[in-house]
Amino acid sequence: MLESVKHVFLVLSGKGGVGKSTVSSQVALALKESGFKVGLLDIDLCGPSIPYLLDLEVEDVHQSSEGWVPVFADSEQKLAVMSIGFLLKNRNDSIVWRGPKKTSMIKQFLTDVVWQDIDYLIIDTPPGTSDEHITVMENLRNVKCDGAIVITTPQAVSVDDVLKEITFCRKTGIPIVGIVENMSGFVCPSCSECTNIFSSNGGVSLSEMVNVPFITKVPIDPTIGKLELRGHSILKMYPDSEMSKAFSKIVLEITKSKEA
Repeated sequence: MLESVKHVFLVLSGKGGVGKSTVSSQVALALKESGFKVGLLDIDLCGPSIPYLLDLEVEDVHQSSEGWVPVFADSEQKLAVMSIGFLLKNRNDSIVWRGPKKTSMIKQFLTDVVWQDIDYLIIDTPPGTSDEHITVMENLRNVKCDGAIVITTPQAVSVDDVLKEITFCRKTGIPIVGIVENMSGFVCPSCSECTNIFSSNGGVSLSEMVNVPFITKVPIDPTIGKLELRGHSILKMYPDSEMSKAFSKIVLEITKSKEA
């Protein structure tokens, strides 16, 4: 039920493994820390990572007379989360579905979840430009989609796949907020120096090529992988880190000129 959602943003990438779910979860947490009511919808049916990243794997979704009640990640109920991971009996179960069944489930996610006056809904999508993405856009026709955050990594193979995602956005009329270059260098845990262990500036080059704003670079930082960060905002736990500064830039792009 998207009527009660004020703003909708997609997190997209043509490439798998670039950190869409990490970015989605940390952006949602950062928006919550900024005082907004936030929804996080995980439509990656075959690889739902959001329950793990937010430390919500043991939670269950409940059915009400109005629809599915999402899982709340906090006692104040400012961050609501929906994922197929909550519907699996075992976290190791796999989803082996053909396209029509996946399409039907995503339609339910977009129409039957009771979001309760959400300021921002962040939709974490699977890689590519397949059934899931088309279903999302079909169901957002009557709802204003504010835009997409496009995630890439510095390597040329990732940039090439993400270029296809940008073409998809333009064909389907999705505004692009900007490009984020994830895994952009490695922050040494001892000296905090950032080293480009992969290539660099792939996201910057892509933004110039397609005339899309470049938002920020997010480095690889061992602190993001620590277990105690699951379910917590890096802005709150490590406010002075380079990753925190990067996510602050993403949130600024989402919230500026938007009246939540």
